[in-house]
Amino acid sequence: MDERRIETLWSHVHWLSVLGMLGSYTAAAQRLGVSKAAMSQRINELERAAGVPLVARTTRSARLTEAGQQLVDATGSAFETIASAFAGIRDLAATPRGRLRVTAPVALARQVIVPLLPAFLRAHPLVRIELDLSDRLVPLAQEGFDLGVRHTPAPPETHVAWTLCATRSLLVASRAYLRRRGTPLTPADLAQHDCLPYLRAGEASAWQLQPLQADPGEGQGGSKVTVPVSGCFVANNSEALREVALAGLGIALLPDFSARDALRAGKLVVVLPDWQPVGSFGEHLYAIRPFSPQVPRAVQALVQHLRQSLHAGFAA
Repeated sequence: MDERRIETLWSHVHWLSVLGMLGSYTAAAQRLGVSKAAMSQRINELERAAGVPLVARTTRSARLTEAGQQLVDATGSAFETIASAFAGIRDLAATPRGRLRVTAPVALARQVIVPLLPAFLRAHPLVRIELDLSDRLVPLAQEGFDLGVRHTPAPPETHVAWTLCATRSLLVASRAYLRRRGTPLTPADLAQHDCLPYLRAGEASAWQLQPLQADPGEGQGGSKVTVPVSGCFVANNSEALREVALAGLGIALLPDFSARDALRAGKLVVVLPDWQPVGSFGEHLYAIRPFSPQVPRAVQALVQHLRQSLHAGFAA
């Protein structure tokens, strides 16, 4: 094949790699910011030039053939080098710029992250943020995200992680519920109450607590207590649990950022204040991204903004 013809197909190979990663013409076209028709045309051109099928198509998905996967594997490191080099050159500019694709859990994003973004965007008018709200733990590199915000006990070791702020879990209920059902005095009392647990696949509904102040002989933090709980409602969203608690239907286990405003307004009160729920939510919020030799200035700026804003907000 003519060398000049090969050069014109370089971008086609990149598009093929995106298609192979996402397994869908529609998803690949959305990632690349092009039409599905343009995506299909590029792949067809590449197949004609190669002389062999590169994609096995079905009505619902597309997967690479052995030849297609071989081509993507052989060229992948080259495209990574190009992307890294371009990012390094782009970031020579002092001003953060470009598109940032960010993912965060739904409740965390709505309650904590989104309110902080307008100030960041006003301060950095050349940055455009695409925020994906999803409770699914998406693979950041595979789905093209620059940054993920996570409420987790520990960030993955394969990623760069910045600690944004500390958080804690709280047991909360409305005053109306406590007047009607009484106030638990010990963790064991929770078994006799309507409780509102966070729904996790494959996990039994049980809460684990430890005393904030240990007896002298128990050591730091004291002994943990596990209490089976049940109630009329479970959900995998802390906002939903908070609303049901506000309606007086039970005791909810929430991260502090979900309960904070209702506590300040006196609409919810802390239950068992001398005990700390453990193991249900992480103790920190993290910003994470796949490891790379260089971190784009826009990512650095957003992480710094979130850290400063969250520290100020949680300390208030």
